[in-house]
Amino acid sequence: MSTDPGTELSSDPATPAPVDEGPPATPLLAPRDGLPPVIETSTALVAYADALAAGSGPVAVDAERASGYRYGQSAYLVQIRRAGSGTGLIDPVPLPDLSPVQRAVGDVEWVLHAANQDLPCLAELGLVPTKLFDTELAARLAGLPRVGLGAVVESLLGLSLQKGHSAADWSTRPLPEDWLVYAALDVEVLVEVRDELARILEEQGKTEWARQEFEAILAAGPPAARVDPWRRTSGMHGLRSRRQLGMLRSLWQARDDLARRRDIAPGRVLPDSAMVSAVQADPKTESALLELPVFRGRANRKLVSTWFGALTRARALPEEELPLHSRPGDGPPPVNRWADREPAAAARLKAARAALAQVSEQWSVPVENLLSPDLVRRLMWSPPTPADPDSVAAVLRAGGAREWQIGLTSALLAEAIAAG
Repeated sequence: MSTDPGTELSSDPATPAPVDEGPPATPLLAPRDGLPPVIETSTALVAYADALAAGSGPVAVDAERASGYRYGQSAYLVQIRRAGSGTGLIDPVPLPDLSPVQRAVGDVEWVLHAANQDLPCLAELGLVPTKLFDTELAARLAGLPRVGLGAVVESLLGLSLQKGHSAADWSTRPLPEDWLVYAALDVEVLVEVRDELARILEEQGKTEWARQEFEAILAAGPPAARVDPWRRTSGMHGLRSRRQLGMLRSLWQARDDLARRRDIAPGRVLPDSAMVSAVQADPKTESALLELPVFRGRANRKLVSTWFGALTRARALPEEELPLHSRPGDGPPPVNRWADREPAAAARLKAARAALAQVSEQWSVPVENLLSPDLVRRLMWSPPTPADPDSVAAVLRAGGAREWQIGLTSALLAEAIAAG
C-alpha cells in the first residue's frame, strides 16, 4: 500500500541507544527566575498575557486539579512558561476566563505532558491550542522506558523534579509556597524536554508519526460523556442480580447528585465499597443501614434517608427497568469467549497480536501506541472481504488509525486474517 511521502517507512528502523545512567541527577529545587507571585487579578493577567505575546518559541502549559477532593476535573492552577516571558502561575478561581492568554499564544505550539489529561480543564477556561507537542506521547514514540514527566526530565536533562504534591488538594487557598514551587517546576524545563524529544524522534525517523499523533489529539476534541458511569464502581463484580445492579445505580446517582451540589469528590461523600456493601446487605430499615460500617459515622447518619431512599426506589422498579449485567454494545464479545464462540476469530487475533508485538519491538514503540487494541479486536472479529491490505487499511482509517500506523500494520494484519 502506498503512503504519504511523510510516512514512508525505512526497512532499517532507528532504535534508541541504550540509556547511559551517567552521574546522579541534579535536583531541580527552585525556578531559575525565582517563584513568581500568583496571578489573581485581571490587571495582572493582562500584563502577563502581554509578556507572553512578546516572548518567543513554544509555550509550556500545565494545570493542577483537585479531582480527589472536588467534584469534576476543573483546574485550580494553570502554569505557563515561554522564553522571554517567564513563568506565570494563574489562579482560575477568580479568573475563570483566560481568553487574554489564548489571544496571546493561541497560534503558537503548546507543550504539555500527557495532554489529554489537561486539555479538557484548560478548554473550560478558554485555552485551546492549535498546535501541540505532547512530551509524554513523544517519549512513548521515542521508546523511552519510563514516560512520567519526572523520569523523562531525568533521562534527557539529568535533572530530578520535586515529588509529592501531584495528588494534593489544589483547591486549597492560599496555596502553600512549596506547592507553588512544585507547580512552577513542572513547566520550568518542559520546552527543553520537547527539544530533546524532537531531536530523538528526528533521528529515529518518527517526526511525522508524532505530528500525526498530535494532530489527532487536537482533532478529537473533548471526550464524550461516559455511558453508564456507575458501572465503573469498584467492587461491583460481586453483585449478581439485576436488582442489585439497580440498587447500586440508584445509590451511585444519589451520591453523584449530592457530590455535585456540594462540589466534593464522590468518593469522599461515600466510598464505592460502602455502596457495594449496602447493596449486598439489602437493609430493610434505616436502622439496619446504619449498622453497616461507614454508615455509622456522623456524616452518613445525617444522610441515611438519602441512601435508604435510593435503595427503596430501586427495590420498587419493575424488572424491565433494571440494568442488564452488561451494557449492550456494538463491539465484539470479551476475548476470553472467542475460542468457544468463534475459533477462527481467536486464531486471527492471536496471529495479529504476535505480528504487532514484533513490530512494536522492531520500532521500540509500545504496542498500544502502535494501534488501538480495541480496533485490532474489532478487525479480527469482523474482517473485511476481501481481506487484502487495502481493505484492511480502509477499516483502520475509518477506525481512527493514523497513516503511519496503517503503513506499518495493514499488510501484517491482512496476513493474520488470512492465516486464521
